[in-house]
Amino acid sequence: MSNRELEALWHYHNATKHSYRSIRTGGHSLDFANYPLPFKIYSDLEPIPLPREFPDSGTGCFSVISNTEVRVEGEVVPDLRTLASILYHSAGITRRRAYPGGEIYFRAAACTGALYEVELYLACGPLPDLEAGLYHFNPADFSLRKLRSGDFRGVLARATANEPAITHAPVTIVCTGTYWRNAWKYQARTYRHFFWDNGTMLANLLAMAAALQVPARVVMGFVDQEVNPLLDLDTQREVAISLVALGHSTTPAPNPPSSMERLDLKTVPISAKEVDYPLMRDTHQASSLAAIEEVTAWRGRTPVLNAPEPAGSTFDLKPMPESDLPQDTMEQVILRRGSSRRFTREPIQFEQFSTLLVRATQGVAADFLDPAGGRLNDLYLIVNAVEGLPSGAYYLRRNEPKLELLKEGEFREQAGYLGLEQELPADASVAIFFLADLKAVLERFGNRGYRAAQIEAGIIGGKLYLAAYALRLGATGLTFFDDDVTEFFSPHAAGKSAIFLTAVGLPAKRRLKVV
Repeated sequence: MSNRELEALWHYHNATKHSYRSIRTGGHSLDFANYPLPFKIYSDLEPIPLPREFPDSGTGCFSVISNTEVRVEGEVVPDLRTLASILYHSAGITRRRAYPGGEIYFRAAACTGALYEVELYLACGPLPDLEAGLYHFNPADFSLRKLRSGDFRGVLARATANEPAITHAPVTIVCTGTYWRNAWKYQARTYRHFFWDNGTMLANLLAMAAALQVPARVVMGFVDQEVNPLLDLDTQREVAISLVALGHSTTPAPNPPSSMERLDLKTVPISAKEVDYPLMRDTHQASSLAAIEEVTAWRGRTPVLNAPEPAGSTFDLKPMPESDLPQDTMEQVILRRGSSRRFTREPIQFEQFSTLLVRATQGVAADFLDPAGGRLNDLYLIVNAVEGLPSGAYYLRRNEPKLELLKEGEFREQAGYLGLEQELPADASVAIFFLADLKAVLERFGNRGYRAAQIEAGIIGGKLYLAAYALRLGATGLTFFDDDVTEFFSPHAAGKSAIFLTAVGLPAKRRLKVV
């Protein structure tokens, strides 16, 4: 199955759409006796504790939320304290909540269903306080475990066709998705969630790296069957989905070893039994790159998204001036972040709304966005309660930046319906829908473009989270009725596919006590 055989991807996308009918006829129920373990635990490997005293970035959060590139000259090699801070503020456990019968662990970045299916691995050369090797990060005890000794960065450089950021990175983080951990609740739609959840995590990671002056770049183009064996993954259960280059070395990664032994390391089963959804694995295989030539072809110019001339009224966005922005650091914002489960129906200020939209949509440092600032997703909005802005449906003209009014009116009920008949998007001040022209994306990138469109939406959604919490607002990610979203925003959105949904508003007080 080839990356260019697009029927497989379209089959997955259409088969996993939500509709009014599908959620009433699916018949899926949650088996709490088989709830998956939220951590990957290597039974026989000793932990390498990470330092919990982190360097203070001292950097205002908004300067790094909108940052798309850290420009450096010479060597930038993160030490273990810096790595520990990036890992903690991306995937660490930041709070616990008691419930009858136990505790729920919440992490630095939001995740669908709080199931945390994304794992992080590090491949590094020799660092000041960490030996060269391949490591797994375990947030449960905030430690690393060494899987391989030696410098394997050359494997990743070769797998990415010598992508410059990877080739010169002292550290590369490899993100993987574990099918069953999320499919326990979401079934085959989990494959979309891989990239939403990874993207939300990467929003934190990119922001923290920028705050600590560490260059970082997301790389989605790699030969899958070179990366998965490096991690010794059972690809029926877990697969590599993205790479992040961290730091910069003037010396490129050494050549990869001529051979690599299997590890066969023991891990604790995450459930007594697992239910297989072959459609996810088939889709991952269909979007895999099999050769360096495919990776090279993957790189290049992003499809240009040209919005038609406005047909209705437009409203200039008015972000807050720098002097009025909150001065909290990125660390402070992340530590108070948490998905809002209730919103009041009070309005937010237009300047706040403008600030979070503009700051979150400045672009992402990624190999599939060329030139910098390119995009695969468009943002459509249902505005329920923003001071000085008529309620209605809007399109974000990102480069201007303006909001184009598509239709004016009170659409709280429709927002709730589109968001899978939930109260959150109806109660929120604004519901932000991500839509992509998947036909154009897949024609340019092949099936792999589906991964890119989903993860870009996840990253921007994560940036919206961070901007909202920096402004003392609330935010949450949601799922949706796919085709109904497109229909609601048509004719402007005709031919586009719904990718993601983020709701933003004034949070109501929590009912449960955080401990």
